[in-house]
Amino acid sequence: MPRPVRPSRRLDLVTYDIRGPLSRRARELEAEGRNILRLNIGNPAAFGFRVPDVLREAVERGVADSEAYCHQQGLPQARAAIADRERARGAQSVSPESVFIGNGVSELIDLGLRALLDPGDEVLVPAPDYPLWSAAVRLNDGVPVYYDCAVENGFLPDPQRLESRIGPRTRALVLINPNNPTGAVYPRGLLEQLVGIARRHDLLLMADEIYDNILYDGAAFTPLAELAGATPCLSFGGLSKVFRACGYRVGWMSVSGKPESTAILRERLELLSALRLCANVAGQYAIEPALAGESSILELTAPGGRLYETRRMLVDHCARSGHLSLVAPAGALYAFPRIEVPGIDDHTFALALLEQESVLVVPGRGFNIDRPDHLRLTLLPDAPVMAEVVERIERQIARMAGDVPAPAMVA
Repeated sequence: MPRPVRPSRRLDLVTYDIRGPLSRRARELEAEGRNILRLNIGNPAAFGFRVPDVLREAVERGVADSEAYCHQQGLPQARAAIADRERARGAQSVSPESVFIGNGVSELIDLGLRALLDPGDEVLVPAPDYPLWSAAVRLNDGVPVYYDCAVENGFLPDPQRLESRIGPRTRALVLINPNNPTGAVYPRGLLEQLVGIARRHDLLLMADEIYDNILYDGAAFTPLAELAGATPCLSFGGLSKVFRACGYRVGWMSVSGKPESTAILRERLELLSALRLCANVAGQYAIEPALAGESSILELTAPGGRLYETRRMLVDHCARSGHLSLVAPAGALYAFPRIEVPGIDDHTFALALLEQESVLVVPGRGFNIDRPDHLRLTLLPDAPVMAEVVERIERQIARMAGDVPAPAMVA
């Protein structure tokens, strides 16, 4: 009998709870006929959101011209549109030649880290983080070093504590702003301090800004490249979230900073881009119209808009709850509530919530934090559905805290 195939040991420490064992269990329950409320993934189309018509029409027009490989960095006109926007936002060193288009931001994060890291190099990653960052560091033989973004500080990092985590092998500082999973939006002054740290320690800045225009209650987004100036910075954006086009798989990475400081890195990035030939061509035709006009996301995040009202319902509920507390998300598509019950375990709770209340959420420790008392919920359901979700969460908390007898399982 053949021996079992031994997979790469790199994967031993890689997890992705967003689509992990709980999601697989949810599929099993659905196969049995259960209706599962899935709040584990920020996938707008799954909740009835639509890509703006102008983007869809651009892709349809471009399909006939999408049958050949394009340049490894992406369509020239799409890269020019991205470079124009980056310069308008203060990144004066960005040109079409320093823009890379990929199959979503996820692919570009991997390419960026692969171009940078030698085995054992360290990358400063926020805790909580979007777990792809930790995974991509490890899969490229690096070591994620976490800097705490504590709930007591509104999920913002402490610059001095962050700087204390820097060692001789530290190569990069990752920022996720607006943040997934917490919804924190970093103030300009804090970003200036973090740029100063990168400058003092010769670190590459890596700015995950995929949620840049998803903001609530007057929160202001500041592009990191504007503040970084001559300091090398990779900025990541795309169509998935702001434009609700997850399935198009269109992301981009722009390289800014003093050109002499980034020349070799850009050469390596172009080599890696060439090795994967090119990104999906058809979806790239949506980039120009997406960046040319006013973003329709503003209608959804303003008072009365669907995202705003779902968020408001959840924030108001947690303010009244005796079991849940919440730092109100200032941006992005998620909330990261804390269960205020001593001894709670997020994994145990999330599994019980799925089994007994048919709600799928992500345990907080799936985002690389030590404390076991948080959950991540997407804000994509409409407000009435979210009201039903929090009712079920409260019922499960009460059940596990011994406050009420267990009711019948929700269908």
